Amino acid sequence: MAGNSIGKLFKLTTFGESHGVAIGGVIDGCPAGILLDLDEIQKEMDRRKPGQSAIVTQRKEPDTVEFFSGIFEGKTTGTPIGFAIRNANQKSKDYSHIKDSFRPSHADYTYFKKYGDVRDYRGGGRSSARETACRVVAGAIAKQALQGISVHAFVSGVGPIKLEKPFDSIDFSKTESNIVRCPDQELAAEMENYIKQIRKEGDTVGGIVSCVIKGVPIGLGEPVFDRLHAALGHAMLSINAVKGFQYGSGFEGSEMKGSQHNDLFNADGTTKTNLSGGIQGGISNGMDIYFDVAFKPVATIMQDQDSINKEGQAVVMQGKGRHDPCVVPRAVPIVEAMAAMVLLDYTLQNRASKIEQY
Repeated sequence: MAGNSIGKLFKLTTFGESHGVAIGGVIDGCPAGILLDLDEIQKEMDRRKPGQSAIVTQRKEPDTVEFFSGIFEGKTTGTPIGFAIRNANQKSKDYSHIKDSFRPSHADYTYFKKYGDVRDYRGGGRSSARETACRVVAGAIAKQALQGISVHAFVSGVGPIKLEKPFDSIDFSKTESNIVRCPDQELAAEMENYIKQIRKEGDTVGGIVSCVIKGVPIGLGEPVFDRLHAALGHAMLSINAVKGFQYGSGFEGSEMKGSQHNDLFNADGTTKTNLSGGIQGGISNGMDIYFDVAFKPVATIMQDQDSINKEGQAVVMQGKGRHDPCVVPRAVPIVEAMAAMVLLDYTLQNRASKIEQY
C-alpha cells in the first residue's frame, strides 16, 4: 500500500489499523530545537478521542501518545520523531458480520477488490478514521513550531443547521465551550439535539467544519502545481468522510461579477475585502486564510441495508459496534492538525525560495 505519507520537508508517515496493537507514525523533517509541551499535545488528542461526549462513538480509548525518538530533554532533535498510540478498547467481534460482506459506502468493497482477502476488516482496518489520531499528534507539534500563526477550526454546520455569521465576527474562544464545537451557543444546542434525534433513529448526519488561519505571512505557496490552496485541499480531502473543500468565496464566487469579487488594495498592501481567502496566485497574501470542509454522514447506520457478499450474492446488512452519529465535532482538531502541517511544511519550503545577494 502506497500513499501513507504527506508533506515534503515536514513529512508524516502513519501506520497501523483500527483493531491492531497500535497506530502510530514517523515525523521526518521537524526542525531541531523546538521546545515541546507534551501536555498540550495530549490535550489535542483528547479533543479527537472517542467516548468524550454523548454525541460521539462510545469506544473508550485513552489515546495516550508514546514518543520513541526525536525528542530529548523536551526539545526536538531534528531526527525522525517516532510515536505510537496503543489501541485499548477493541471489540473485533462487532465486525465478524462484514468478514465476507460489504457495508454500503464504506471502503470494504474497494479494499477487497484492490488488495484481496488479506484485508483487515475489523473496524475497517487501515481505512478506519482512527488513523487520524496520528495526524493530530503531528499537527500538535506543527502548531508549536509555527510562530505567530494560529489555526482555528469550528463546526459551522450539522445537516440543515448552519452558522451564518461571517468568520471575522466569531469568538473562537467559545468553540470548546460545548460538545458540538460550534462557537454559537444557541446554535450548538440546536445541533446537539438534532444529532441526538438522528442517533435515536439509527441514522447518521453530515456537517461542515470551517477553519480560519491568522498571522500567515505573505509568500507561502509554490506555484504552479504546489499552490497553497491546492495543498490545503489535498490535506483536507485526505481526511476520512470528507466530500468537499472550498476556500475564500468558494462556489459562491462563481455567481459574482469581477467588479464584485476583486479584493481592492489598501495603501499598506492589505485588501478591503478578502474574497480571495488569503491566497492569490497560489501564494498567501497576508490576509486571513479561511475555508470550509464538508463531511458526509457516517456510512455505518443502525438500519437494514441491502448489500452483497464476496460471491456477489444479495445480503442484508445492519450496522453493529460503536460509531459516531456525526463526525464533525471530533473532526475539528483533525482539520486544525492538517492545516498546521501544511503551513509548517510550506514555511520551511519558503526559506529556500530566494537567496539574498550581498
